[in-house]
Amino acid sequence: MADTTRFTLICPCCEATLTIDAQTGAIISHEEKAKPTASFDEMLKGLDKQKQQREQIFQQELGSLKDRERLLEEKFREAMKRAEKDKDKPFINPLDVD
Repeated sequence: MADTTRFTLICPCCEATLTIDAQTGAIISHEEKAKPTASFDEMLKGLDKQKQQREQIFQQELGSLKDRERLLEEKFREAMKRAEKDKDKPFINPLDVD
């Protein structure tokens, strides 16, 4: 006679095997699908691909850092021009305004 107090289901997303209690609906056990192990050559190719991605991201960030320095210098010059133009006006702290 079959055990009707438990159901065994296979998840359609991850293909894991779930054992569920029929009365409470609680998951009793969970077994992940066995993942196939990659060969050494496939893992080496994956590492090379990751290395290229890291190098690409590093070069991109290095370029944006150089560009950031230029942008900050430009913003500083603009702020100095505004400060020179508005030097006759008294400074009002925005935290003191009620």
